[in-house]
Amino acid sequence: MNSHGIRYLHTLGPHGTNLESAAHEWLHRRGIDGEVELHASLETALEAVPDDGEHALVACAVYPALHTLTFGNLHRLHMVDSFVMPTHNMVLAGAGAAAPRTVSTHPAPVGLVPEGAEARLVLSNSQAAIDCAAGLTEGCVTTVVAAERHGLRVLRDFGPVPMVFTIHQVRALNVADDRLESVGALR
Repeated sequence: MNSHGIRYLHTLGPHGTNLESAAHEWLHRRGIDGEVELHASLETALEAVPDDGEHALVACAVYPALHTLTFGNLHRLHMVDSFVMPTHNMVLAGAGAAAPRTVSTHPAPVGLVPEGAEARLVLSNSQAAIDCAAGLTEGCVTTVVAAERHGLRVLRDFGPVPMVFTIHQVRALNVADDRLESVGALR
């Protein structure tokens, strides 16, 4: 399988996100001994990614601002791959209340917040679990991995979600003629 010269993947953290798992899976499927770096958001990841062709951003099709990230950065990003894999089981979890009134959630799975509960938006599913464990909310929509990592009780298990993940290689600037080129990417 073509790796397009990519060895470093940048995606959404903290540890335990579906995007982190997808990044490792992409490297594994291609037999690449690469590295995954986690960032607070995909937008901040893009700011940190070198444009040497060895680095790429990993996103998912339901990331709320994927269209903005893609079309706003056509001069830097080249989508070189996509694949489907199941997410970790998505869960409603909490530290105490059986019916949480406040729920931390990333915007993508906000539809899983129980009716009548107040959704409090955070940057990732893992951050939702961290906030809930810290007592900032009574519940969270997160992954089962993050819920377990932070000692939360699963209140409802929605199961895994088949998800499309996308790989966006960062383009390099050809200094000689000031022209963008896709280093290692399909043209």
